[in-house]
Amino acid sequence: MTIETTLLDRCKFKCELCSSDGNLTPYIVPPHSHLTVDHCVMLCETCSHEIDEPSDINHWRCLNDSMWSQVPAVQVLAWRQLTRLNTEAWAQDALDMMYLEEETLNWAMQGMSDEDKPLDCNGVELKKGDDVTVIKDLPVRGTNQVIKQGTVIRGISIGDDPKLVSGKANGGQSMYVIAEYCRKK
Repeated sequence: MTIETTLLDRCKFKCELCSSDGNLTPYIVPPHSHLTVDHCVMLCETCSHEIDEPSDINHWRCLNDSMWSQVPAVQVLAWRQLTRLNTEAWAQDALDMMYLEEETLNWAMQGMSDEDKPLDCNGVELKKGDDVTVIKDLPVRGTNQVIKQGTVIRGISIGDDPKLVSGKANGGQSMYVIAEYCRKK
């Protein structure tokens, strides 16, 4: 039995992310580079074209179902897409519910580029709800105010730009700060 036949048998001839049954092809989940049953998923044409740069946000609502797959490669792709789409409330909710074994989570994080996730000054990934400390005095654009070094920003949110985090500090004042000027508490 070939690898592709085994993958088709595993997925019952449906896309492993959206359950579409048309034009399935194997997708090797990075950072792996060889076609193996453990490191590949079967994707439809739509998922294949949008996997690296999702543009049809509503298409990815299918992840609410596929994130529960028992196949680690499918879990990795679902986690990565939900992470890329975490500015959408439904994607953040799904990501908050998702559980990955440590080995699977490490695989998922290896394949993400640093541009897709906010990192603090030490390269630690920042997540929604984290508390961070500002590491240097930062002028606030359009004002003469300064966010002082040592300011704690509680319960951060991640916006459309993963290089920015937002949260409240100094008695409830909302602010945006560049993630690399923060340190996770």
